[in-house]
Amino acid sequence: MRASELTLGRTFGVTFEHDEDFFETLASFCKDNEVSQGYIPMFIGAFSEAEIVGTCDGLTHPEQPLWERTRIECVEALGGGTLAQDPATGLVLPHIHLAAGLKGANADGRTSHLLSARVQFLSELLIVEVAAPAMTRPRDPNVYDVPLLTFGPTSE
Repeated sequence: MRASELTLGRTFGVTFEHDEDFFETLASFCKDNEVSQGYIPMFIGAFSEAEIVGTCDGLTHPEQPLWERTRIECVEALGGGTLAQDPATGLVLPHIHLAAGLKGANADGRTSHLLSARVQFLSELLIVEVAAPAMTRPRDPNVYDVPLLTFGPTSE
């Protein structure tokens, strides 16, 4: 287990607008507001299209990460995640999970790791900046090179 007491910074209420790319807009927000780490306790909204981790082919190796994508369209969305820096590039790496109801299929649900999305109408987010400690997401070669959240010394 890894745990660290967090010193919180600013808190933002943000709305993404119709037809915006979710991750591009999130990256712009982080750059414009100099947010390099934090968390999204929740967001709500709708996506005209999204890609999430998933497959209909079954899992060959259930203990390994799945890198395949599945596409969903016209969904109502609820999600959350963390924002941490990639130590190799210095870029903010979001880790977002999504629970989505397919509007055209009796709100049948899908839940997984969000890979891409296009906003339909709006997305409303709460973003909480973490001032310290430094949050990074280095790749761990011991677990299939998955980028894992780590806590380091104070980032101030």
